[in-house]
Amino acid sequence: MMRRTHLFVVNLPLSVLLVSSAIVPVRPFTSSSVRMSHQTPLPPPVAKKVEHKMELFSDVRVDNYYWLRDDSRSDPDVLSYLQQENDYTNFLMSGTKKFEQELYGEIRGRIKEDDISAPERKGHYYYYTRTLQGKEYCQHCRRLVPNTEAQTHSVHDTMLIGPDAPPEHIILDENIKAQTHAYYSIGTFKVSPNNKLVAYAEDTKGNEIYTVYVIDADTGAPAGQPLVNVTSYLEWAGDEALAYITMDATLRPDKAWLHKLGTEQSSDSCLYHEKDDMFSLDLQASESKKFLFVASESKTTRFNFYLDALRPEGGLVVLTPRQDGIDTSVSHRGNHFFIKRRSDQFFNSEVIACSVENTSETTVLLPHRESVKIQDLCLFSDHLVVYEREDGLPKVTIYHLPDVGQPLKRLQSGQAVNFSDPTYSVDPSESEYSSSILRYSYSSMKTPPSVYDYDMKTGISVLKKIETVLGGFEESKYVTERKWASAPDGTQIPISIVYRKDIIKLDGSDPLLLYGYGSYEICIDASFKASRMSLLDRGFIYAIAHIRGGGEMGRKWYENGKLLKKKNTFTDFIACAEYLIEKKYCSKEKLSIDGRSAGGLLIGAVLNMRPDLFKAAVAGVPFVDVLTTMLDPTIPLTTSEWEEWGDPRIEEFYYYMKSYSPVDNVKAQNYPNILVTAGLNDPRVMYSEPAKFVAKLRDMKTDKNILLFKCELGAGHFSKSGR
Repeated sequence: MMRRTHLFVVNLPLSVLLVSSAIVPVRPFTSSSVRMSHQTPLPPPVAKKVEHKMELFSDVRVDNYYWLRDDSRSDPDVLSYLQQENDYTNFLMSGTKKFEQELYGEIRGRIKEDDISAPERKGHYYYYTRTLQGKEYCQHCRRLVPNTEAQTHSVHDTMLIGPDAPPEHIILDENIKAQTHAYYSIGTFKVSPNNKLVAYAEDTKGNEIYTVYVIDADTGAPAGQPLVNVTSYLEWAGDEALAYITMDATLRPDKAWLHKLGTEQSSDSCLYHEKDDMFSLDLQASESKKFLFVASESKTTRFNFYLDALRPEGGLVVLTPRQDGIDTSVSHRGNHFFIKRRSDQFFNSEVIACSVENTSETTVLLPHRESVKIQDLCLFSDHLVVYEREDGLPKVTIYHLPDVGQPLKRLQSGQAVNFSDPTYSVDPSESEYSSSILRYSYSSMKTPPSVYDYDMKTGISVLKKIETVLGGFEESKYVTERKWASAPDGTQIPISIVYRKDIIKLDGSDPLLLYGYGSYEICIDASFKASRMSLLDRGFIYAIAHIRGGGEMGRKWYENGKLLKKKNTFTDFIACAEYLIEKKYCSKEKLSIDGRSAGGLLIGAVLNMRPDLFKAAVAGVPFVDVLTTMLDPTIPLTTSEWEEWGDPRIEEFYYYMKSYSPVDNVKAQNYPNILVTAGLNDPRVMYSEPAKFVAKLRDMKTDKNILLFKCELGAGHFSKSGR
């Protein structure tokens, strides 16, 4: 399901520069001093006002900047205004260009440009990606596994390289494909079960509308005509067919299709059409590769169909029926389907199983627990791996399963994988279903991303790959901590913190960057970013506020930060900021904040609520025109997100959403230094939302602090492509 998701901010050097310069200035950071002294001052752009009245429930709102929305992205007045804002940003920051270039070089200098990913074993091959010195994109490669028939899979397996190893074969070089495009991104790359073909989804605009190509894995020759105007949801149904999903006019994934190789897309069969605009489709393959699952989901309900991958002509079969408030995710092993099921009663989910031959009779394998949230399942031929959350931290628990064909019963005595950092991130990586080797990715705010293979029979864990961080990085220089702030209602909010122990004084004089998101039940775990070292090594503290609306502390944590409880997200963040000031991690004059997409809504809201609390703020592609957007069902994501934000066609929700929507609450007051970013082709947050926010701020704010707006005119929600 498409969401207003977070990633690190667009234009990283610029955002780091704003934060660092506003708090630890290269020179006094004002609109007159950041530019070069010999340049003629350039006044900030002033967007024209065109009155646009909107009335509902006898309430009249006037939006003077409604004209900035142009769905065609071609209106000359709109494009001119966006270019003026970009020119103003470039002008105002011209005095720090040297520092920006140094910063960019510093960030890039930490990257080992010539590198490969941890090879993944699939059948007779190791698959991996390779990056090259000076190149923006990766190569997709593979090598044969030597002596395949005699070799069993072990955590100690290593892909051979060198003159005696099987030769490397480059399946696809993104650098060549991207040569004729300003933007290039591959959304999915799928190898057929027999390893002979590859299907990949390509986006050349940043609008997340893909074209799927199928090529011969050995020769690169095309296998049939491409599939156009599709999503990146793509799975093989056997070796000669593909399942995929397309979107409606509002970019809602609404139809699942089956395509037989060698036929025209126009003759593809529609497996399912979801007509309810509150629901979107999802597509996944079982780890066993014997079934595909088409799911239809809203924010509270999810139901599933299965498709026999070897006999896809049989069509979809209902696996879990549609029941309001019941959310199910499914997979397969042997003669059983495994189901993660959430309901209002079992809000942190339970795991059940049913026979492939009789899906109506279920057995509880893992019961619901109020203190432990079941996040995800990963099935193997002999094991079940459960990704859980307890006390705000991720956990991995492994259960041995009875032989295939034997009855299943409640699972006991799971084996936990241990982690050492006080706060960290763990994510599943693709593993071989037929093996006993679990692959996962681990990092913390001081530990670079690390790929491990874990033997589920012996408990032996082997590090297969750790991201190389150049530039003299030493993990031992950094400290990670976990603290708790008290929200206004007494709820304890976890905060993850990292800093350099040889620099930080913890006396209130240190600068600090506080990040937050708090929506969609997404967990913002404490992970590593090499670019963040540019702040830490300059004496910054970096902190993540794990606020309500996210999923870090379980399902209730999410439910208490959405709909008519959404303001908890904002007050939690403010409470975290106040805690950090109180405990002398920083002061108001040294506190900057950062959020992206729905996290940009957070930044906009707290800037209106407590502008005095912060020195600088970065709002990346921010969802800030909440009320107007959620009243317009023609805008992508609107109807499917009424269960997240509320339906403002209902009076109670209308006034509640109006009370926090950032655009509707800009007022005549002092604001801190602010950077706002947007992408012209963004399908998740229309560029016009941040544009209106900036225009209204320029008109109403009473301070002389910096306000910058950077709109990428050739990109979407995830900024420019490439490294």
